[in-house]
Amino acid sequence: FLLQYEKALLRGYVECCSNLTWCTNPQGCDQILLKDGLGYGAACSKCSWISCFNCNFPEVRLSCITVLGLVMTCAKCNHGFCWRCLKPWKPTHKDYYNCSAMVSKAAWQEKRFQDYNERCTFHHRAREFAVSLRNRVSSISEMPKIRTLTFVLEACKVLEQARKVLAYSCVYSYYNHRDTESMDIVEQQSESLELHANAL
Repeated sequence: FLLQYEKALLRGYVECCSNLTWCTNPQGCDQILLKDGLGYGAACSKCSWISCFNCNFPEVRLSCITVLGLVMTCAKCNHGFCWRCLKPWKPTHKDYYNCSAMVSKAAWQEKRFQDYNERCTFHHRAREFAVSLRNRVSSISEMPKIRTLTFVLEACKVLEQARKVLAYSCVYSYYNHRDTESMDIVEQQSESLELHANAL
């Protein structure tokens, strides 16, 4: 718990200081960069990635415009970069012939996120449906001439809990994809629970 608090404290400090930023390498880097001089960017000592202090390039992708072929330019700070490998653009840049794997990896990561997000959203909506169904059944069971519907109420509660577990298992699976052995077990259990929840 103390480690999480220290990380949150450090993250808050870096985000409120205008002369500090996190390395924005899309492959992932946890370095803190210090702005030196009047330049827009700083190079990371760990991965050599250049991050922009003005706009947190490359996180803000909406403001980028194509100039020539593979050259992209940030509309906010005029930082030029290759759209395929995201390295700073130089006239002698030749790495774009070898960077299709990086683009494929980024596209795969985006697709993976979308898939898990859709599954999680589906389970949250299904849980909300189970809650509303339980509320409707409980209001019907309060009528004097209707038999007790305790079985249906219990089924709605179980369905609600199952959908909640399935939604959280999507989040867990997305962030813990590296430990394949334990994730296989989680995926198998999630599939089994989803199959039974759908049958219910």
